[in-house]
Amino acid sequence: MEDAGIQALREEIKYMYGCESTWVESVPVREEQGGRVLWDGQVQRFALVGHPRATECFAWSHTSEGRPRRHHVVLREPPVDGPEAAVRTALRADARRTET
Repeated sequence: MEDAGIQALREEIKYMYGCESTWVESVPVREEQGGRVLWDGQVQRFALVGHPRATECFAWSHTSEGRPRRHHVVLREPPVDGPEAAVRTALRADARRTET
């Protein structure tokens, strides 16, 4: 999966949460369910500056065939305690959106 780049993710963080961010690290995450790969890629960890509740977030982007690039930004707030939990949270949210 192709990444959009750190700067694009920082811009998305600012757009979504109205705060600045500093890139911390890139973490490989692979999420599978029932033998099917749901996500396999790099999740970027950012420190947040000026957010009222969270001090960190996790962000990544991807493209699907024929669809525009999609960004995901998940705050580090319970129950999200790391990049794997952030990916699972985003996958659950996506599944709920497609069910309705």
